[in-house]
Amino acid sequence: MKKGFVLGKFMPLHKGHLALIDLAYQHCDKLYIVFCYTENEPIPGIIRKQWLSTEMERYPNADIVFFQYDETELPSTSESSRQVSEVWAHALKKIVPDANVLFTSEPYGDYVAEVMNIEHIMFDEKRNAYPVSATKIRAQPLLYWNMITDSAKPYFVQKVVLVGTESTGKTTLAQKLANYYSTVFVPEMAREVVEKTEECTYDDLVKIATLHANTILNKIPEANKLLFVDTDITITKSYSEFLFNKKFSVAAWIEEVNRFDLYLFLEPDCDYVQDGTRLSETERARLSDHHKAAFKNTGLSFISINGNWEERFQQAKQIIEQRFLI
Repeated sequence: MKKGFVLGKFMPLHKGHLALIDLAYQHCDKLYIVFCYTENEPIPGIIRKQWLSTEMERYPNADIVFFQYDETELPSTSESSRQVSEVWAHALKKIVPDANVLFTSEPYGDYVAEVMNIEHIMFDEKRNAYPVSATKIRAQPLLYWNMITDSAKPYFVQKVVLVGTESTGKTTLAQKLANYYSTVFVPEMAREVVEKTEECTYDDLVKIATLHANTILNKIPEANKLLFVDTDITITKSYSEFLFNKKFSVAAWIEEVNRFDLYLFLEPDCDYVQDGTRLSETERARLSDHHKAAFKNTGLSFISINGNWEERFQQAKQIIEQRFLI
């Protein structure tokens, strides 16, 4: 009976990993996926466990073996060293004692298999079929987007938020950018809760912030590389002080969801459109200054966008493509 194993950190899990697992699964009666992780890695182990568990649903005869190791005892390196491989081989022999074949895409596989006295099957060593590595993906996830597994893609979605005062084109720009980049956007939620700004209450702000955060979470899995979001929690806090002279606080999870990779601040140097729900043009300008001060107080970096509607789109597009290399 052939019992094999593959091992890796899967940081992140990509299509090259799945191709290796596919090969191993086809050649084994029983397959072990040894997932190696430590507490000091850029992507938490618990997140990678979820990715791996999701993908493994299509391999009914495969078992995931979770192996949290100590780097002081087992060296963490991608180099194929005979000495390092020997140390790992002895540890792996204890983890998968009945395995008789190892599948890797690395030269160290020969060394490990030799010490374990088992067979080694090499897959795509020169990365011809899958020209990618986890290191490259972490450095430029959007460039290698098509190589990331579907389960891992939401983790790498880059969130772009459009902030600023009323009637500066945030919703229009968010939708236009989402269409251009073939992705989705999160609209402002204020009008879902209250019709007019002047009718807003402090309790309404709590409802708005909660609904907005939940919508962001729901949209991330649908996003293609980028998620555009109209307004963030800093703006909601600014509204609270502007309208009610009162500090606004939310649950920690809402704060966490409202962390963005790029902040674009839309300046009020555009046509003012009063749709019957907004503050006056004078108040719009005063609110813009208030919002900008709120951002400066938080220490969050933002880039200003101005001009007419087309100029705003072109500025935003240029900034996005420079920032994310797409």
